[in-house]
Amino acid sequence: MTWWIIALSVLIGYLLGSLSMSVIVSGLIYKGDVRKYGSGNAGATNMARVYGWKGGLAALVGDIAKALIAMIGAYFMGYIGDKTNAFGVDYMCIAGAACTLGHAFPLYFKFRGGKCVTVGAAVALMIDWRVFLIVVAAFIIVVAITKIVSVSSITAAFFLPVSYSILGVLNVFELCLPKLILALFVGVLIIVLHYKNIVRLFKGEEKKFSFKKKSDKE
Repeated sequence: MTWWIIALSVLIGYLLGSLSMSVIVSGLIYKGDVRKYGSGNAGATNMARVYGWKGGLAALVGDIAKALIAMIGAYFMGYIGDKTNAFGVDYMCIAGAACTLGHAFPLYFKFRGGKCVTVGAAVALMIDWRVFLIVVAAFIIVVAITKIVSVSSITAAFFLPVSYSILGVLNVFELCLPKLILALFVGVLIIVLHYKNIVRLFKGEEKKFSFKKKSDKE
C-alpha cells in the first residue's frame, strides 16, 4: 500500500463526509438549521420530519452521493500508486470509514453530525449489492412494523456485518478482510450513535416517525 494514497483516502473521505447535506440543504433552501428542530439530529430522517419528504430526500441523496464519490475515488486512486491496483479495495474501505466519521463528526459544522444511516447504506452498496439489499430490506420491514426509525436503523446496522459474514461463509462471494472490518466499524458506529434512542426505547419514550409541515416545527 502507498502511504500518500492512504492519507488522501482518509482526508478526502473525511472532508466529503463532513459535508452534512441536512445542514446545507436546511440552510440554503429552508433558511434554518435542522439541528434546532425535531430530534436535533443532522440526518435525512430529521430533515423529513421537519421539512417534509422533499427535504429528507435531498439530504438522503446528497449523503449517499458523497460516500459513493469518496469510496469510488479512493479505489481509482489506487491505480496511481500501482497499475494493477492491488490495494484498491483497501483504499476504498479506508475512505468509507473516514467518510462515516466525517458524517458523524463534521469538521465544518462544529462536529455535530448525523448518525450515519444513509452513509452506512452507501457503504453497504460498495461492499456488495446483495448486502445492500438485505440491509435495506431489514430497514423497510422493521420501520413498516414499528414505525420507529431508530429501531429500523439499529437493525439495519446490525445486519450490515452479519449479512456480509453469512454470505461470505455460504460462499456467495469471497470474504474480504478490509470489507469485513469496514462493515463491523460502520455497523457498530451507527448503533453507538443511537445510544440516546436506545435509552428512550427502554423508557418507552421513543416517538414514531411522521412527516411534519415546516410550520409544525418544534
